[in-house]
Amino acid sequence: MDQKVMVFAPAPLLTVTIEQQAGATELHLHPGGQGVWQTRMIAALGVPVTMCVGLGGEVGDAVRKLLDDEDVTVRVVRRESGTGWYVHDRRDGERTEIAEHPGAPMVRHDIDELYTVTLTEGLRAPVSVLSGPADPQVVDPDIYRRLAADLTANGGTVVADLSGPYLEAVLDGGVTVLKVSHEELLDDGLATDDSVEALRDAGRRCQERGATFVLISRAGEPALALLDDGEALLVHAPPLELADHRGAGDSMTAGVAAVLARGGDMRAALPVAAAAGALNVTRHGLGTGRAEAVRELAGRVRLTPLEGGDDDR
Repeated sequence: MDQKVMVFAPAPLLTVTIEQQAGATELHLHPGGQGVWQTRMIAALGVPVTMCVGLGGEVGDAVRKLLDDEDVTVRVVRRESGTGWYVHDRRDGERTEIAEHPGAPMVRHDIDELYTVTLTEGLRAPVSVLSGPADPQVVDPDIYRRLAADLTANGGTVVADLSGPYLEAVLDGGVTVLKVSHEELLDDGLATDDSVEALRDAGRRCQERGATFVLISRAGEPALALLDDGEALLVHAPPLELADHRGAGDSMTAGVAAVLARGGDMRAALPVAAAAGALNVTRHGLGTGRAEAVRELAGRVRLTPLEGGDDDR
């Protein structure tokens, strides 16, 4: 079996961004969404990746053409409903939303076809990443439960970066690595507050419900990793100047998947995950970066036991 990763990205977006460069207004068109950004970083880390997507309508046609420029394999299911999009204005240096549409809900036929394609590619890959749509109304969460259960039952390693009903679904199905942000744990009512102890307890409950490993990102604070042997680690990324915080968590997930696909364990994956996330915030392109920079930064990541007297902040 080739060392590769399958990314389930059921509903990618067309992203339109207006920028100001040297006195000129520029328009940038890219495929986007969580799964696209994760896929882009996995490919940047030198791991072959196949992305499974559903695309429909005129916007879907545009996204399909743009995906041809990505250095990845794309399996497309033609969906009956339209693909989502957003338009952002970043001319003043801040990202302002002008308009957006997450896409129409996928119908049963779309889901059935996408499940079959995704399961096939997931069985061919040692690691599968399950990414979420921009809006919970677009994709039925049950496909996540089914994919998590079926891929795990057939020996696959499943990495999920999800929240809300999608997080609940993969916990029901069983997942190897659950990546979640502390904001998502709070929003979903899984953590009582944002203290390290409360987040650790929330992560432990996720492990009891079906996750082998849990990785909790904490914005600019050290991430919290819960290993399968009960150990809790703080993951200290090197300090870097922030350009755009969006996409850091997706790059962390990509770093985990890339290392696991190469046969590494979770402890080896954490420095690469933290380095990929840290590098992403220095760039405006989501899910972008160079493997050599990630490797250099990974050597500067520190792992410290949570119960070791180290500064949690």
